[in-house]
Amino acid sequence: MRAIVVTEEAAGAAGMTLTERPDPEAAGNDVLVEVHASGFTPGELTWSGTWTDRLGRDRTPSIPGHEVAGVVSALGYGTRGLSVGQRVFGLADWTRDGTLAEYVAVEARNLSPLPGDVDFTVGASLPISGLTAWQGLFVHGRFQAGQSILVHGAAGGVGSMVAQLAREAGAYIIGTGRAADRGTVRDFGVQEFVDLDSDQLEDVGEVDFVFDVIGGDIGRRSAGLVRAGGTLVSIAGPPEEKPANGLAVDFVVEADRAQLSEVVQRVRDGRLRTNIGSVVSLDEAVAALNPSQRSKGKTVIRVRS
Repeated sequence: MRAIVVTEEAAGAAGMTLTERPDPEAAGNDVLVEVHASGFTPGELTWSGTWTDRLGRDRTPSIPGHEVAGVVSALGYGTRGLSVGQRVFGLADWTRDGTLAEYVAVEARNLSPLPGDVDFTVGASLPISGLTAWQGLFVHGRFQAGQSILVHGAAGGVGSMVAQLAREAGAYIIGTGRAADRGTVRDFGVQEFVDLDSDQLEDVGEVDFVFDVIGGDIGRRSAGLVRAGGTLVSIAGPPEEKPANGLAVDFVVEADRAQLSEVVQRVRDGRLRTNIGSVVSLDEAVAALNPSQRSKGKTVIRVRS
């Protein structure tokens, strides 16, 4: 099969090459997915699982990409809950070969049925952003209807999902970004926009909830904005500062079939929009994943037309 591989961590995305790799096999409780579309998160090239297996052994050349939408083509021994020919989407394991390929082996429990009226490109754009937003808000943050929330990076893949899910819960939403993001952020339901390059973050005042995708100085300053009893959720690593009288949480997103179903149902209902910037073929993927300028929205790789 054709696949994109990486062999050297220091090279980053510039070290990607399109080559031939052996077809994967479905182990016990796996399914083999014929990949129709794949998502890629640039940060994964800094994750240890991209380069080593669960025992810390080198596993290069490795295939990156963890978001997938496609069709089940084979079942491993003992696999239940899915069937050959079924449309699916979900997350590939962090320490196994990923989805920037024509086929990928995935644990069945990490996948959810993809309804026939949802395009594969949309399905491939949902798992990491959708699950991260859902788990950060409702599982780890225990977000309550009507709370005020500060969403950093509200024009990005995760931030835009957080804003939309919070809007559905009746939140007052303050979103941050760059000046050029203002219109996009508003489209995703943010009521108040903060330009981190020119506005003073502290002018926001106190909020019930902060969803931080940035960390560093922004994360530290954001902790001081959480009112008593409020929550700071970070996906940028453990918070360096914690709210004086609140909760601080960091987490790594996990695959969850039921939550994937919740997310995709909202897409079908028109309550949730994914933030796709461009869709390119596997032949175009290496160039597209090495952009010369900042890209708006997620780049999705369409592996099959």
